[in-house]
Amino acid sequence: MDKYEKVKKIGEGSFGKAILVKSKDHGHQYVIKEIGISGMSSKERQESRKEVAVLANMSHPNIVQYKESFEEDGCLYIVMDYCEGGDLFKKINSQKGVLFSEAQILDWFVQICLALKHVHDRKILHRDIKSQNIFLTKDGTVQLGDFGIARVLNRYAHCCLNSPAVFH
Repeated sequence: MDKYEKVKKIGEGSFGKAILVKSKDHGHQYVIKEIGISGMSSKERQESRKEVAVLANMSHPNIVQYKESFEEDGCLYIVMDYCEGGDLFKKINSQKGVLFSEAQILDWFVQICLALKHVHDRKILHRDIKSQNIFLTKDGTVQLGDFGIARVLNRYAHCCLNSPAVFH
């Protein structure tokens, strides 16, 4: 954490918290996901590290960009780009009942679909798509984030997902 200065806590989930930080080197803002791993079982620790591996392999304009990760003082820290526009959940609530234009909704929908295509092409399921995990950059680009419960599909899952269901 020596390279970053904490600005404020911006969220909290079941596995940890999200902190807005500023790089001490160049002043850019990032989000650090802090996950306490010291009290976790080795399986849970492995799952947390798996999230990092999934994030590190994602490179797409509609997916929150991973920067780096490190472990320190019983915590796993995942550094990602900061989406200044907040999440879609807050954006919807800030409208106070005023509807978005159809064009805006279609634009966001297409961007989400492009992100999902990128993820699915890599045999990964996000498994937690909701407005709180869809973020907006300052220019309005949609980025899918929080791959905390993503799972890389093994051959069995891939086989079963592509096969017609058989009922007895």
